[in-house]
Amino acid sequence: MVVDNNIIEKIKALRKEKNAVIFAHYYQTSDIQAIADFIGDSLALSQKAAETTADIIVLAGVKFMAETVKILSPEKKVIIPDLMAGCSLADSCKKEDFEEFINDNPGRTVITYVNTTADIKALSDIACTSSNAKQIVESLHQDEKIIFGPDRNLGNYIKELTKRDILVWDGACHVHEQFSLDAILRMKKENPGSKIIAHPECEKPVRLVADYIGSTSGMLSFVSKDPGKVFIVVTEPGILYEMRKAEPEKIFIPVPPKYSMCGYNECNFMKLITLEKIYKSLKFEEPEVTVDASIIERAAVPIKRMLEISAKLGL
Repeated sequence: MVVDNNIIEKIKALRKEKNAVIFAHYYQTSDIQAIADFIGDSLALSQKAAETTADIIVLAGVKFMAETVKILSPEKKVIIPDLMAGCSLADSCKKEDFEEFINDNPGRTVITYVNTTADIKALSDIACTSSNAKQIVESLHQDEKIIFGPDRNLGNYIKELTKRDILVWDGACHVHEQFSLDAILRMKKENPGSKIIAHPECEKPVRLVADYIGSTSGMLSFVSKDPGKVFIVVTEPGILYEMRKAEPEKIFIPVPPKYSMCGYNECNFMKLITLEKIYKSLKFEEPEVTVDASIIERAAVPIKRMLEISAKLGL
């Protein structure tokens, strides 16, 4: 990737001048990850947002992440470089539909994946991420009945692991549902001794052939600790930048989408963010992400409860 050093210097100057920080998700392009002040998964970004002393937070990710940052730091100016950077998973769970689902199943604790809008968080009891969902569920009483949303693959995976009474909302991530099992098995055959690492948002047939299932941060930790040399990576390929930086001697192979023998299975929403857009967003301090004060008050409760449980468990 060719990087415009001039624009990087402009971003650095504006960041210093405005006491701003750039938070980036692992699924961002390598040039953005390289300039970010902090890179992380949804849980780490949430934790960092609650700690930062910056006046302006530029979120290189998707809109629900920026909303989460705003909920945790309402006094900060939160900017997302492209308001069109949405999320298919968040879009699969509309407020009115989810509220009806909750009302139709009373007496259940509502746990929602952080990949949701602020409105959905405001309806929830506890938030979670793919890195702490199992522990969040297990922190509750064994007999507690649960609603889990919106990702059906993650929800059913957690249900399998914990054996809890969980009703799962029928939503999904367009990236993780599109990985080709045939391609994974072909790559495994072509690379004897390789290990398959998969995100829990993947469909069950993919999870069944995986050697390791975990969040993006979990995958990074696994490939650093595991003695293996070749890994077939079943998640958005932006993660390869950090993997290759941390373990340059190891080989990481991205998996193509279904109905394709090659190419990356990328999140088109994540890839809407560019260095040029980051520069313009810092310069003009827009588009600013706002969340209604009444929603912030209610949505902060499940997020803070998640952070408290995670801190207590050392996650």
